[in-house]
Amino acid sequence: MKITTKGRYALRIMVDLAQQNPDAFIPLKEISERQEISEKYSEMIIGLLSKAGLVYSSRGKGGGYKLVKPADKCSVGSVLKAAEGSFAPVTCLEFPENICPNAGNCKTLPMWTELERRIEEYLESVTIADVEKQTTSTSTGVCI
Repeated sequence: MKITTKGRYALRIMVDLAQQNPDAFIPLKEISERQEISEKYSEMIIGLLSKAGLVYSSRGKGGGYKLVKPADKCSVGSVLKAAEGSFAPVTCLEFPENICPNAGNCKTLPMWTELERRIEEYLESVTIADVEKQTTSTSTGVCI
């Protein structure tokens, strides 16, 4: 599994929202500028986060985005799943049912399955609030 730019930027957007007033809707333009992400790419990513039920959106004057849940209740795993789709380290584990014709005889499948389980377990144990606390010690907060 490799986290793409889309996953890293999704995490940065969520951390940015966690650093704002939780009652206010934050314009995407402001988030994009702070995070140095193009507004067009931010729109695509925020769409994924919204579809996954991680952010609320509001249109019009005073509109923007805010977190659905408090940052300490939102896992990094849920954000990365929204952006990346899967934690599968190998292609055969990307679907709910393994359709690989060698799955029944594959000696490495249990190892890959356990790796995926451990990755998911770890990423689900880390919250946006945990990451936000770590980034406040950096100079810009955009190192993710």
